[in-house]
Amino acid sequence: MALERREVDLHGLRLAYAESPGMGVPVVLVHGVGSSIDSWGEVGDSLAAAGRHVIAVDLIGHGASNSGNGDFSLGANASAIRDLLDALDIDRVHLIGHSYGGGVSLQFTYQFPERVASLVLMSSGGLGADVHFGLRAASLPGSELVLRAAVSRRVVNTLHRTRAALGRVGLGHRGVSERTLAKLQRLQEESRLTGFVSTVRGVIGPEGQRVQAVDRLPGLSPEHVLIIWGDADGMLPVEHGRRAHDILPGSRFVEIADAGHHPHDDAPDRVFLEILGHLARVETVAPPVSASVIPGSGVRLGAQR
Repeated sequence: MALERREVDLHGLRLAYAESPGMGVPVVLVHGVGSSIDSWGEVGDSLAAAGRHVIAVDLIGHGASNSGNGDFSLGANASAIRDLLDALDIDRVHLIGHSYGGGVSLQFTYQFPERVASLVLMSSGGLGADVHFGLRAASLPGSELVLRAAVSRRVVNTLHRTRAALGRVGLGHRGVSERTLAKLQRLQEESRLTGFVSTVRGVIGPEGQRVQAVDRLPGLSPEHVLIIWGDADGMLPVEHGRRAHDILPGSRFVEIADAGHHPHDDAPDRVFLEILGHLARVETVAPPVSASVIPGSGVRLGAQR
């Protein structure tokens, strides 16, 4: 079942999203930096085919969403998702965040904990300083000039040919995956390049990730958190996921062998089944009485309202 693409005006921000109606608490898919709704591939369609109510959103300045007032911060994106849910008359959701989208999902949980039924963090940002040197370089002044050259049609076409040649001899290279090439092609559009660089600079500096959510993790109810990571992630090291799991004993940690930064591409069936199992577990057991609270809120993640 394909998700139907739509747009909504939220106080001057044109936010694009895709939705498929279904049963249970809705599932919201939040993509990473430089990506879009399309980055979810088979996983979004599989969840919809399983009868779940699925919503995938294009973050500010990404995909078909515009830049609004030019605020690309975690908080602005979290608030945009809240406004979208208000427009759709949805009270609570399961959040599934990949990479930067994991950071947005954590921010949403901190700002609006009563609206979160559970949290899936997939190769999530905000859980450690280490990050691929390419993203650190993108945060530097003048990086736009370098990026424009790096994503030119000639460069992308060369990478396409390289990937095809490797495929013909039975080899692969995560650095030139289909997902990476799709990101590079989107960045050929100036507005998307601006959104990408501005988003990166909001959370990353030359030394790595500047915005951290590790100190907020103890405020989550571990039983309502699923962490998924590829053990060959070259963008954000799998150690970030392991440490988050250690901080949240009782959470579920899934390490996928030989998967890179997009485990939902490398192992879509495994990721789909893990998410489906997570939703079933959360929805069939009551929130634990001893669940920690979000600092200063008095509200448990997963608490019924």
